[in-house]
Amino acid sequence: MPSVTRSIEFLYSRAENILALVLASLFVSFLIQIVFRYVLNLPLGWTVEYVSIAWLWGILFGYAFVVKEDDVIRLDIVYGSVPVAVQRIMDVFSGLVCAGIFLWTLPDVWDYVTFMSIERTAYMQIRFDYVFMIYIPFALSVIIRSLISAWHGLNGNHPKYAVGAASEMHDYD
Repeated sequence: MPSVTRSIEFLYSRAENILALVLASLFVSFLIQIVFRYVLNLPLGWTVEYVSIAWLWGILFGYAFVVKEDDVIRLDIVYGSVPVAVQRIMDVFSGLVCAGIFLWTLPDVWDYVTFMSIERTAYMQIRFDYVFMIYIPFALSVIIRSLISAWHGLNGNHPKYAVGAASEMHDYD
């Protein structure tokens, strides 16, 4: 099992590296765009296109492979004010509904992504199926996370359900 853990940690680190490269390239492209548009008065179309694609990939890739469940920002005013039993019910309900919606739409999403292979972006001529393919692992990660959340709600042994856990979840120091 330690080799599996090491492999997962290695893959997680590489995903972080990929995301960092995407964000760095997005920033450099954005700077190139500013220099060419406002300093040289020669607007470049590919930079706008690249920034849009890199932003899409950064957000979806980041959520699918880098962001940990504890790092997800939630509006938990209502959730934190109800008893643990109600929190568990909310987790089961929201987890199953969210997983169900993403599972239900997955075949249509696959059809759309594969259909978009016939179109290319305007400047860089990248096939749109390559642009949108990151949505598939994103959707799968949402499904898995939602089912895990529902499972935690069902069995109730997750640390967040411990008495006083809600007050310990925030790091205001």
